[in-house]
Amino acid sequence: MITAKMVNELRQTTGAGMMDCKKALVETNGDMEKAVDYLREKGIAKAAKKQDRIAAEGVSKVFTDGNKAVILELNCETDFVSSNEKFGELVDEIGNAILNSDANTLEDALNAKTSEGTVSDLITARTATIGEKLSLRRVEVVTKEDDEVFGSYIHMGGKIAALTVVKGANEEVARDVAMQAAAMKPEFLDEESVPADRVEKEKEVLKEQAMEEGKPADIAEKMVAGRLKKFFKEICLVNQAFIKDGDIDVKTYVKNNGGNVTKMVRYEVGEGMEKREENFAEEVMNQIG
Repeated sequence: MITAKMVNELRQTTGAGMMDCKKALVETNGDMEKAVDYLREKGIAKAAKKQDRIAAEGVSKVFTDGNKAVILELNCETDFVSSNEKFGELVDEIGNAILNSDANTLEDALNAKTSEGTVSDLITARTATIGEKLSLRRVEVVTKEDDEVFGSYIHMGGKIAALTVVKGANEEVARDVAMQAAAMKPEFLDEESVPADRVEKEKEVLKEQAMEEGKPADIAEKMVAGRLKKFFKEICLVNQAFIKDGDIDVKTYVKNNGGNVTKMVRYEVGEGMEKREENFAEEVMNQIG
């Protein structure tokens, strides 16, 4: 019988996850030494030891098939590995596995089937062979209608990926909008997408600025309205000046081509994550060690 104490002991020894330890003990009929070997052979123990390391480099990419698209971010520890061919192949295998599954969440995506078990199993196996912590940080599955088109744009070799859905226009227009999203870093699709508390906070800041400039209350209100418009032009995709024609905004560009933007997802690798701070010599020594 496999007990919780046995599972915990194996976890302490290998650093592997509870379910992996339980499976190892079941497969080896509770033999602790064989269970350790099992985890090492599978690369799970080696991968587990890397889990407290920082993986903020990597690649973001878009995969499409018919009316379905997947955008994902797969992380590793160094830029060197992110540009490696094997890592690129791993990104493709994971992306296509998710695309061909019924996954809708990150948890679903990690359970999608690949040539080597689940996506999670594949990442564990590649962590052992590539030698760095690998992590599927985030994924979004997007679907569209028949009268909509996907647009995607990959910038800086996958450091930034953008996915858009445009209704009524062609793929070239959708790609232009995705390029805009990649380059100009909008936080939201449109004004309606901005959370109300974010808008209220901005209004308060702008009103205080106007009052500090000595403006009367009625003038200050008008100034807030004008400056809020500028705020939306910075953070909302459709309000931004179009990068190929600064005289019009993105919404107008798409409208002039018979469409409107219905969706935007933008991933920038490592955004909001703590970055590793090691010099190259230390990095090389760590790889040797």
